[in-house]
Amino acid sequence: MSPNLDYIELSKKTAAEKAVEMIKDGSVVGLGTGSTAKYAIERLSLRIREENLELICIPTSSRTRLLASNLGIKLASLEDYPDVDIAIDGADEVDRDFNLIKGGGGAHTLEKLVAASAKKFVVIIDERKLSSKIGNLPVPVEFLKPSKKLVERELLKLGGKPKLRENFMTDFGNFIFDTTFDSIKNPKEMEEILKQIPGVVESGIFSKRKPEMVIVGKGEKVEIYKKGE
Repeated sequence: MSPNLDYIELSKKTAAEKAVEMIKDGSVVGLGTGSTAKYAIERLSLRIREENLELICIPTSSRTRLLASNLGIKLASLEDYPDVDIAIDGADEVDRDFNLIKGGGGAHTLEKLVAASAKKFVVIIDERKLSSKIGNLPVPVEFLKPSKKLVERELLKLGGKPKLRENFMTDFGNFIFDTTFDSIKNPKEMEEILKQIPGVVESGIFSKRKPEMVIVGKGEKVEIYKKGE
């Protein structure tokens, strides 16, 4: 590994490369979005070339699609390959019960679809992303443009402090409120409530589809946590 990588970037890279080791020839692979997922995609492209792997990869954003395509990775859509063997993605916050907050990159809607379609969902993070309980970061809430005022009002009723993500549009042409809550006592309930607001497309809370595994990079080492252990 490059000696120029600082500790955080090294941790991301280490976690990502460990996850890529799990990918088997012939798999359908969900490719996440973000700075940690980027390392996984780069490592996967090397494995494909060095080991002549036959893989079908499903990108979770236009950015991931562009990166993977430039690296020569064979891509397809979830419509064509609805059964994903393994999805590898980062997260903005992970608690001890494997609840997640995602969507810092604004790709959480498709990331959630791919994770829900995957037999195995692996989250890769550096140790800064670990939390005793999610809610320290704002929750991204993607919404349809005509519903802006309604969604904002409903988020305020829930005790949230929504802030429009400026100069940003999702791959689906929608917008995002980054919403701060004083606390999220029940992530699953909050995920369901947010989803029920008319005009909301998806939130960045992942509590229904939790990962089977979380790989935490700590410099050149990793810690692996498995669901149920």
